[in-house]
Amino acid sequence: MTSPSSAEPFSDPSGERVIVVAGSGGPAGHAVVRALAASGARVVAADRVPQEWDDERISPVVVDLLDAGATRAWADAVAAEHGRVDGLVHLVGGWRGGTPFAETDLADWAFLHDLLVRTLQHTTLAFHEHLSRSPRGRVVIVSQHAAQRPAQDMAAYSTAKAAAEAWILAQADAFTGTAAATILVVKALLTDAMLKANPDDSFPGFTHVDDLAQAIADLWNRPADQLNGRRLDLSHS
Repeated sequence: MTSPSSAEPFSDPSGERVIVVAGSGGPAGHAVVRALAASGARVVAADRVPQEWDDERISPVVVDLLDAGATRAWADAVAAEHGRVDGLVHLVGGWRGGTPFAETDLADWAFLHDLLVRTLQHTTLAFHEHLSRSPRGRVVIVSQHAAQRPAQDMAAYSTAKAAAEAWILAQADAFTGTAAATILVVKALLTDAMLKANPDDSFPGFTHVDDLAQAIADLWNRPADQLNGRRLDLSHS
């Protein structure tokens, strides 16, 4: 099979693509969900609390991603309802840190492990076979430079991010054909609210959530061999 070119848009006559966004409630989640819907996808927007959307292409759902059984049942229900799953965007996040290494509270590690790693494990395992059957299945997480260059005051956070990256790279190794698992790397995310509150700050290296959203939407326009197992840096100098 010839790989599509990087300029080729997603095209599949058997139906519209279906993309799941886990952790859709935050600013990045909102930007990503709307960008995917604007690209023509049916978006299943999952979060811990109810979300309201004004777009008929967006289907909100409340699910506990720390419950492995519930997550797998949900994945199967999504595939049964829509007939396919073409993408999983994992945006479940959290932050703990800011203390010297010797003062690290391992309760922070437990908290971050659940949010950043355990929810990723549950969702990727639940959706893996469905994504493998897609004509262009995509899995993506958003990571941070700290995963590769941990600072002493971010030990728990950096470790959780590194574990999430390792998990995604393992899934990438399991994919064959046209499916791909990708890591998008940022220094930090930027929102319009941050710009408004700090108009004199240039936020060097930050990635606006709208730019992140467009980068994620573009993953379905690129061939798997450009994406699978890759770390793509979105930070701006």
